[in-house]
Amino acid sequence: MKTIYFTVTNELVYDQRMIRICTTLARENYSIVLVGRRYRGAAHLQPHSFRQVRIFCWFTKGKLFYIEFNTRLLFYLFFKKMDGLCAIDLDTILPCWLVSRIKRIPRVYDAHELFCEMKEVRTRPLIYSFWKRVEQFAVPGFTSGYTVNLPIAKEFKRMYGVNYSVIRNIAALHKPEQQPEKTKTFLLYQGAVNEGRSFETLIPAMQYIHVPLVICGDGNFMPQVKILVKKHGVEDKVIFKGRIAPDELKKITPLATIGITLFDREGMSNYYSLANRFFDYIHAGIPQLCADYPAYREINEEFEVGLLITDLSAENIARHINTLLTDSALYEKLRQNCLAAKQVYNWQNEENKLIDFYRNLLH
Repeated sequence: MKTIYFTVTNELVYDQRMIRICTTLARENYSIVLVGRRYRGAAHLQPHSFRQVRIFCWFTKGKLFYIEFNTRLLFYLFFKKMDGLCAIDLDTILPCWLVSRIKRIPRVYDAHELFCEMKEVRTRPLIYSFWKRVEQFAVPGFTSGYTVNLPIAKEFKRMYGVNYSVIRNIAALHKPEQQPEKTKTFLLYQGAVNEGRSFETLIPAMQYIHVPLVICGDGNFMPQVKILVKKHGVEDKVIFKGRIAPDELKKITPLATIGITLFDREGMSNYYSLANRFFDYIHAGIPQLCADYPAYREINEEFEVGLLITDLSAENIARHINTLLTDSALYEKLRQNCLAAKQVYNWQNEENKLIDFYRNLLH
């Protein structure tokens, strides 16, 4: 049995993409170990068909955290026996590069995004310079890899000459269940509450929308979001649920009326994104308001599952959300399209690419 280690800096409980990937490979008779970060007061790990390891760090953010985590990760991996090693995003790539070279085993780069083009990186010159140098040094040495859509794969090819596969982050198709009864009307944002998610205009837009916004998630921009909520006087319209385990979130999402998938245009990472929640809303059968960027546009042209906008002003966001709330014919059309789209866009179809990738790599 081949053993593969995957490394992330995330809290494992909430990482739906990695849970899907590791579950699929474990089912294919690989021994899988997912290594992540242990937060203070973190939720208990949920049982899965793969092993989970969390590394504790004294530092919780900033450069000291990355130095400590990568040092601990390096020593942890060095003393483990493995047949393959996969770095998830740029913040774990250096230990994986070094350990894979020492052990002479295949290494894989799983790029969830264009890391250096995230708003919180590219708008800080010193931080951008550091991570860009890491990328320029390490990525050319990872000739095997995959990412979430074709535009990002093309960028890696252009920058570093690597040919990465495309394995999209799509929700799994579950057996048909009775549609839950929706007793309340509300908007839903689920996922990381980070910079670049258009909260600067979404929160002011709530002044012109008569239904509440429920935020399921947490992140580095949460303090600013709470300030925006207070500044615009919408405390009674924005509900913070915090981080929610995937199984529990699957119960909440179908109850929502409209999903929110918005990103600032700042940086290629946002422009070329393909977020988990885009597919989660589709599988829950709820129309969404989404940024009009290439990966979303491609799918929406095939199955119109939401309203796509280029103008992310508060007024335009409010106008389109209110259209979805009042135009029942449009809403029902989009909802039916979601039900059709999930029969095509689901993990059961997408995971075959992942299985083939590791079969070709390790056998």
